[in-house]
Amino acid sequence: MLAVHFDKPGGPEILYLKEVDTPRPGAGEVLLKVVASALNRADLLQRRGQYEPPPGASSILGLEASGYVAELGPGCQEHWKPGDAAMALLPGGGQAQYVTVPEGLLMPIPAGLSLPQAAAIPEAWLTAFQLLHCVGGAQEGDTVLIHAGTGGVGTAAIQLTRLFKAVALVTTSSKENIQMAQKLGAAAGFDYKTEDFSEGALKATEGVGVDVILDCIGGSYWEKNLHCLAKDGRWVLYGLMGGAEVNGPLLSKLLCKRGSLRASLLRSRDKKYKETLVKIFTERVLPHFSPGSAVQLQPVVDRIFPMTDVQKAHSRMENNQNVGKIILEMP
Repeated sequence: MLAVHFDKPGGPEILYLKEVDTPRPGAGEVLLKVVASALNRADLLQRRGQYEPPPGASSILGLEASGYVAELGPGCQEHWKPGDAAMALLPGGGQAQYVTVPEGLLMPIPAGLSLPQAAAIPEAWLTAFQLLHCVGGAQEGDTVLIHAGTGGVGTAAIQLTRLFKAVALVTTSSKENIQMAQKLGAAAGFDYKTEDFSEGALKATEGVGVDVILDCIGGSYWEKNLHCLAKDGRWVLYGLMGGAEVNGPLLSKLLCKRGSLRASLLRSRDKKYKETLVKIFTERVLPHFSPGSAVQLQPVVDRIFPMTDVQKAHSRMENNQNVGKIILEMP
């Protein structure tokens, strides 16, 4: 099979397609013939040599995919059969023509969605669901500040916040992106390049501050995050795009707010945790992607690239040009 490959860490230009052995499904695993896979920031970090795959995971890039069940490994519970369309949460291996998946990490394709659209769901939406529901404890009526609000996780988090009957505020990089975020359900947005989002968030909450912050930026935002965090607020850290260094009285400011700083990653979680998360998401959220739901959810796809253009796809994300998910289609 063909897979995206690189020989040493570097920029998008080091990526190429390589013929590798097709994996065989082990006990309780399904072999998925991949139709589409979505890019994530973790793929860029792994390509740069800054994010090793979890022990036992494929070294091939790709944390989510959609396609068709090709084969069942021994011991599968017969929830799936060859030919079934499915999407999958993966610890790696998605940017290839085939990938093996524990059957508990497969989800059905919602009615009305194409396979490329479905590829935009597993990692991004499960991450957003985990951050909001499991880690951030977002409740009805809470105000949630979502950084990088028009990225893959951000666009999912806006819609999930609306589903949970909470209020979404976002940071992003242009008037057009703010308008898009508002169409998805955000109450307000702030252009981090031209305005102080912490002041905007305080104004939007009449000085109270935000109950939950979903933060993939990290170091460069710590002061503004704490400035607009409400008393007893939850600051959820899941990325370090703005650096890992903090210089200043973070702890004293956090203590004064009685705030909590919670860090979370999804890729490194164990299989049991992921299977439980997938089960809850499938039951509570997945039906809202189908037509007729009172709160209609929609994966946001930025652009679809053929697998042969993987360098262009990575460059687009590297340059922060995407609004929503970047998809790779397999040959």
